[in-house]
Amino acid sequence: MIPPRISTSSREERMFFVRDQWKCLDHCPSCGKCHILKGKDAEQLYADYIEGIAEYIDITKKLRDNK
Repeated sequence: MIPPRISTSSREERMFFVRDQWKCLDHCPSCGKCHILKGKDAEQLYADYIEGIAEYIDITKKLRDNK
């Protein structure tokens, strides 16, 4: 799913996207989402995206680079 662009989406749409993308699948061995988030809350990590400050992809790249 493609994240909504800041310029054409509302805060609520961006919040829904983050929640939906990072919801727990209750199957840790095959999912890997918790590993990527390093035990942190997705809404906190993507707060700048939700608030319209930074694009989703930019935050994702930073998370990936901060292994």
